[in-house]
Amino acid sequence: TLFYRLHGSRISCLVAGNKSIGRGSTYSYIHLSEYAFYSKQEMQLLSAEQSLMKGEQSQLTIETTSNGTGNNYYKLFMSAYKGNSKYKAMFIPFYHELYKKQFKHDHDEAEQWYKEDNQGKRLSVKDLEDDEKVLYNAGANLRFLMWRRYKLLDMELSEFQQEYPSNPMESFISTGQSVFDQAKVLERLNYTIEPIERKYLIDELPTVLHKYINRGLYIYHLPKRGMKFYGGCDTSSGGGGDDSTISIFDSEGQQVASFYHNKVPVYLFAEIVNELGRYFNYAFLCVEKNSFGTPLLERLRNDYNYLNLYKQKLFDQRGKKRMSLGFLTSASSKAILISDYKENFERGLINIECKETLQQMQLFQENANGSTGNKKGEGNHDDLVISCALAVQGAKVGKWYVD
Repeated sequence: TLFYRLHGSRISCLVAGNKSIGRGSTYSYIHLSEYAFYSKQEMQLLSAEQSLMKGEQSQLTIETTSNGTGNNYYKLFMSAYKGNSKYKAMFIPFYHELYKKQFKHDHDEAEQWYKEDNQGKRLSVKDLEDDEKVLYNAGANLRFLMWRRYKLLDMELSEFQQEYPSNPMESFISTGQSVFDQAKVLERLNYTIEPIERKYLIDELPTVLHKYINRGLYIYHLPKRGMKFYGGCDTSSGGGGDDSTISIFDSEGQQVASFYHNKVPVYLFAEIVNELGRYFNYAFLCVEKNSFGTPLLERLRNDYNYLNLYKQKLFDQRGKKRMSLGFLTSASSKAILISDYKENFERGLINIECKETLQQMQLFQENANGSTGNKKGEGNHDDLVISCALAVQGAKVGKWYVD
């Protein structure tokens, strides 16, 4: 620990080890540097917060590069990024003014390379690719973009995004075990549309759905007459852990709705699924039947007489084939489920609008034993990935059980 005294004030510099860094002291300003690499992040932050003097001039700043998603910093930043925190999120992209001077030599070298390769001409706006136009409109000047092209000569786009992020989600990316093409996921994140505003949906949606509009339920497109819709449902207990999710697509592959909530019990989730499915032209629903999916299916069929449900061919112990409601997920069937979803997304056969789904796809990885799932860590989920994949299976079978 180092102490500096200046005009009656004291500045303390401490190494973030295993001890509580703020214990027994009071500070008016605290700066935590490279917080994502602290060994005990939550303990250290709590200690710092408790030692912060309460007043208008008091401030606690967390400054760090990202360190993957399996830590407290990821959770802290994402909460602030979504506006659900006492902290305010700030991100500095690779093209920020701060880096103009720092990377000047590299930029000069990249510009010289570009001119030599383009008959002495400098990169112009009309020469930009679609992804470069997004960056240009966000504030990246042409020298940064020439440097980006120069760097991409000897590194993959996903590697560049990881090392030189242009948005927060790129900074958290870890491509090594990712199931989905992270470049495509990030590109899609740049083009998603905002959900329809609440005021336009109140008179459209059933009353039971009103409380969830843009608070778990997001509608991106209204149903069209004669259009078929396909939905996937992943059910949780509603006890505050995993989310119960619904993802709905039209027959052309466009996502029209997304629902996720972790405090909806099965009996209420069944009502939500029924109302949302009927609203979208009696959508064909593929429900995962594992665990809490079975009581959901029973309620949909028995309480609401919902008939347009996915059926899976299974064999009984006597070797006879029978049709069973819902999608039974096993190691082999999940591999098909995810593979089909990956293909549909990466080939552009479906269009995802839900940002939360895309962010879960960034965390979805293949484990050493060959299984797939969300990257381990508090607050990491894959429920929306599963419901989207189930919707793809529903569309794949091409069945329709109602007129």
